[in-house]
Amino acid sequence: MHQDNEKQIFNTLYDQYKHLGLPLELIKHTDFTVFNLKDINQPMPFRSPLSRLNFFVFAFIKDGSGDYTIDEQNHKLQPRAIYFTNPGHFRSFNWERIGDVYLFTLSESFLKENVHANIFDEFPFLLAETFPARVLTPEVFEEFDILYHQILKEYNSDSPYRYRIIGNLFVVVLLKFKEYFWKDYNPIYEGNRSSEIVKNFKRLLEKHYRDLSSGMAEQAFRVQDYADAQSLHPNYLSNVIKIKTGKTISTWIAEKTISEAKALLQNSKLSIKEIAYRLGFTEATHFSNYFKKHTDTSPVLFRKEHARVV
Repeated sequence: MHQDNEKQIFNTLYDQYKHLGLPLELIKHTDFTVFNLKDINQPMPFRSPLSRLNFFVFAFIKDGSGDYTIDEQNHKLQPRAIYFTNPGHFRSFNWERIGDVYLFTLSESFLKENVHANIFDEFPFLLAETFPARVLTPEVFEEFDILYHQILKEYNSDSPYRYRIIGNLFVVVLLKFKEYFWKDYNPIYEGNRSSEIVKNFKRLLEKHYRDLSSGMAEQAFRVQDYADAQSLHPNYLSNVIKIKTGKTISTWIAEKTISEAKALLQNSKLSIKEIAYRLGFTEATHFSNYFKKHTDTSPVLFRKEHARVV
């Protein structure tokens, strides 16, 4: 396995596994993956070097041990533990033993398209700064075990509806997270102002782009607008976001713009010109150039290949 001491940034699990020299045949879809981590067939102990993953990761550890570090906080990995991480954090893993560990990776666009369009409203814990691994009782872990095996079965099927089915099953997974963990979990458990600022920024970013997509807002927010919403100086907000998440505000905005653009291109009948205006672009050509810069494809081609609305 190739390792690199430099901090790497990966937008998909495929990119990360390719860089590390891990088996790529386990990854059938870049926006959603699920497999048993033991199938990577690496000698133990296995170490994943420090990197930033710009996608969601859910892990269900039926049998395994080790630890992981996220933003300099270390958490133990042990049997019947589950955890998730959201995009934008630096993390590394040390596995002493991998017996039965199921790993899910999901992009934000997959969650919105297949799970819930307003997913962060119903499941706000997905925006939490960190979610420490929780060890479950055998009875509760068994509930998750049944669910993730059903999702794996659909993932490996040839059904034309498999991602719709997976999306609905994942709603149940998230509802179980909510049922068992959210009641007593404070996402600002660090208790510091910076964490609160990050969380408020993410929530406002999410709400604003939902308003843009639905036509309820006409102009995309600038850094100043996000700063004004929290009565902060824009430079201060920018520094907090960069330090805490490792990404600039402009990067967060760009990623959100592309995510919403993809959703509208796939799931709406709006013309590309209308989508451009919805997302705050004054010219459709500007939007097309912006989209191509960030995705290496044009909005027209993306819609042709991925459209779900005829």
